[in-house]
Amino acid sequence: MSSEDKHILQPSSWVDKYADYLFNFAVVRISDPEQAADLVQDTFLSALKAKNSFQGKSSEKTWLTSILKRKIIDSYRKRKSTKESSLDDYEQSINDSKFFNNDGPFKGHWKDESKPHSNSLMPEGEIENSELREIIEKCISLLPENLGAVFIMKMIDDASSEEICKELDITASNVWVMMHRARLRLRSCIETNWR
Repeated sequence: MSSEDKHILQPSSWVDKYADYLFNFAVVRISDPEQAADLVQDTFLSALKAKNSFQGKSSEKTWLTSILKRKIIDSYRKRKSTKESSLDDYEQSINDSKFFNNDGPFKGHWKDESKPHSNSLMPEGEIENSELREIIEKCISLLPENLGAVFIMKMIDDASSEEICKELDITASNVWVMMHRARLRLRSCIETNWR
């Protein structure tokens, strides 16, 4: 990249250009508008402090978004340390689960009476799609913070399990169990609210 192709920073226009985008990016991942606004503000402050390290290899928007992602991950870590759930308790409860077979060749598979109802998740038309999207967003926001963080990183941000483990300081089995829990809760929430 030549010096002519490098991106330059224009901090005076950041709020006008990127505040709404960064806020929406954060609120989808945090589900708390107040905290999302704080994270965007922290992002701008951090970017101002680090502006001399900007190399111009990415756009301002990309650079600011990467700073915000770090802030979001830090908030996940803080929440994780205060709301750690017991993996052993969950693994025991999964054995008693009303949703899955606990033995035989179909161990871990859905029980017939607990399978998702395909008609409840297959809307027709644009209005129904919009309503379903709103329900899904609401259900994601109702997940416990630790489950929501893992689910959003995996399904929305498309992070690998290894990245999630590293960022949140959890094991691969924690990721699997937390994704499983999140999916069960989302399934129940969606089926309850989408009829």
